[in-house]
Amino acid sequence: MPEILGHNFIAGQRSAAGSQRLQSLDATTGEALPYSFVQATEAEVDQAATAAAAAFVEFRNLKPARRAEFLEAIAAELDELDDAFVAIVCRETALPAARIQGERGRTSGQMRLFAQVLRRGDFLGARIDLALPERQPLPRVDLRQMRIGVGPVAVFGASNFPLAFSTAGGDTAAALAAGCPVVFKAHSGHMATADLVGCAIQRAAERTGMPKGVFNMVFGAGVGEPLVKHPAIQAVGFTGSLKGGDALCRMAAERAQPIPVFAEMSSINPVIILPGALAKRGEAIARELAGSVCMGAGQFCTNPGLVIGLQSAQYSQLLSDLGQHLDQQAGQTMLNAGGLRS
Repeated sequence: MPEILGHNFIAGQRSAAGSQRLQSLDATTGEALPYSFVQATEAEVDQAATAAAAAFVEFRNLKPARRAEFLEAIAAELDELDDAFVAIVCRETALPAARIQGERGRTSGQMRLFAQVLRRGDFLGARIDLALPERQPLPRVDLRQMRIGVGPVAVFGASNFPLAFSTAGGDTAAALAAGCPVVFKAHSGHMATADLVGCAIQRAAERTGMPKGVFNMVFGAGVGEPLVKHPAIQAVGFTGSLKGGDALCRMAAERAQPIPVFAEMSSINPVIILPGALAKRGEAIARELAGSVCMGAGQFCTNPGLVIGLQSAQYSQLLSDLGQHLDQQAGQTMLNAGGLRS
């Protein structure tokens, strides 16, 4: 199979100004897949953010029903991605096909859900307080308010949900629904997946006549900082590690114009086990804990990382049983080598 070279998405066009190649890998074997990508340059990051800013006024001022059509077109494009797409996602992530098919349905469902919200209109929070010229001690002027899109949004995709929390995931859907163009930073663990989903979004944008620059995507390491610090970017959506999210929050807060970061970051997810529960079903708790800790190779954000209990013979037995159940867990392939190193 010939190598497929992927470029960055900027203002409805593909761009490959850089010279550094990034390789898509098979998560199970580590072998190179026939998909490589071009690292975005800082100039391309600037172009992507500038393109999003140029699209903002027109996109924000579209009627909500028009933006709903765009989201529904994205959902339709995602649903039409075939088994070959699912196979690529499986190879890049080592996740099973049934999981990917279900996650694709969730991703297109999110788009349709936001389209419903747009058509309903109550998200605007529109309010009219008529003038009270006779009010004492001071008259009140006519006051009107509604929610509007804040501006271009930088979105960082998650590694453990390559569809539902990635290129066309919840953060992208929410930003587009609000009238905010997106600059998406593709995750290095599933670049071919991101590229194919990005193409689906682009096809939907063209079908529905959206402004160029409504969706942009850049590949590579080191692009997050210039993206978050770019003055055109007005908010950040992030799903990932505490270390990464904390760094982005600091960058956003230290800007001349601070911007909000909506971050879903990792947690140790403490579990408290009370003596009564231990006495009633201690062995079952140990078995369930082991399964939860190892579910998805421990890569779920709900993964328990701290167990709290009162020291006792029952608690010592719980720890012993938990260790035995962990020893019995079958080996699993993680999403990528970076996750394994971490």
